[in-house]
Amino acid sequence: MRVAIIHYWLVTMRGGERVLEALLDLYPDADVFTHVADPAGISPRIAARLKGTTFIGRIPGARRLYQKLLPLMPLALERLDLSGYDLVISSEGGPTKGVLPPAEALHVCYCHSPMRYAWVMPEGYLRELPAPARPLAAWLLHRLRIWDVSTVPRVDRFVANSATVARRIRRFWRRDSVVVHPPVELERFAVDPDGPGEAYLFASQLVGYKRADVAVRAFAGSGRQLLVVGEGPELAALRREATPNVRFLGRVSDEELARLYARCRALVFCAEEDFGIVPLEAMASGRPVVAFGRGGACETVVDGVTGLFFDAQTPDSLRAALDRFEAIEARFDPAAIRRHAEGFGRERFVREMRALLDGWLAETRSERGPGAVAQDGPAAQ
Repeated sequence: MRVAIIHYWLVTMRGGERVLEALLDLYPDADVFTHVADPAGISPRIAARLKGTTFIGRIPGARRLYQKLLPLMPLALERLDLSGYDLVISSEGGPTKGVLPPAEALHVCYCHSPMRYAWVMPEGYLRELPAPARPLAAWLLHRLRIWDVSTVPRVDRFVANSATVARRIRRFWRRDSVVVHPPVELERFAVDPDGPGEAYLFASQLVGYKRADVAVRAFAGSGRQLLVVGEGPELAALRREATPNVRFLGRVSDEELARLYARCRALVFCAEEDFGIVPLEAMASGRPVVAFGRGGACETVVDGVTGLFFDAQTPDSLRAALDRFEAIEARFDPAAIRRHAEGFGRERFVREMRALLDGWLAETRSERGPGAVAQDGPAAQ
């Protein structure tokens, strides 16, 4: 069976790219397509299966400017030649589900979220642009939403990465989906036998919706230490607001991030995320999470057991949660937190996806005839 996996862009290794690696556990011989790729920024395993890019990848400077080429991506997807493939898996977070699959193929979309900048937070996205560019950008987002809805029938089955995303799929696309949470690479993380240090940790790309500003302001002038890991357009403004007890570490290696997780007093998580892999990485290191109580964190953090929630994205709300956390800090058991995170491992992801895909492939063969897709599903590999 010939399998194609389409991922929005491959320039770094983040949560979506870890999902792609897990999909390659199911289909080791799958061909991977994307809009733009930087082989130096992705794992050798993904780079080895990279079959090609859309014409976006051939535009000079695309590796740096790919997000500015968003208006061209619908056309680029429809120009992608997928003839001869039996199973098409689109990894949707940027535009990918709009490919034109072969008539007899099964098209499954694993959805990290309907495009956030088009559906979830368009006004926030527009505010980040220069004022003269906003009217044109608003019109382009309007056209993108029309195209996005028009491509929904090209997908046979949807898989959502969280209940939050499943609700968005129902709201914006009027389709049902099955929830399969993304995998955590548990082997990368471990409980530190020496226990935590004194500093809290904030780890994220420093963009507006991650709300690093809430954390920096909540810690300003306090006796609490905060380490901030990550880079992004918000960094300069955050540095200006920070007091000496807040340290910015920039981008760190995977190994260093794992060490920081294991040694932090707790992870501070201020975003309303689609799912959010960072809290689970901290929990896989045995550390509790103080999280904003909306979005995917509500599906991973157990209040009072693996962390605590705060109910508003404000410094006051976060400070109150930190006060509550420190009053009961001794109750949090690193071993129990780690066991909870183990329920989100890669083996669980592969098992759940294999069961879904085997069943849907069997249904497709039944509905479209025995020649519709090859007979060897993921279980055979």
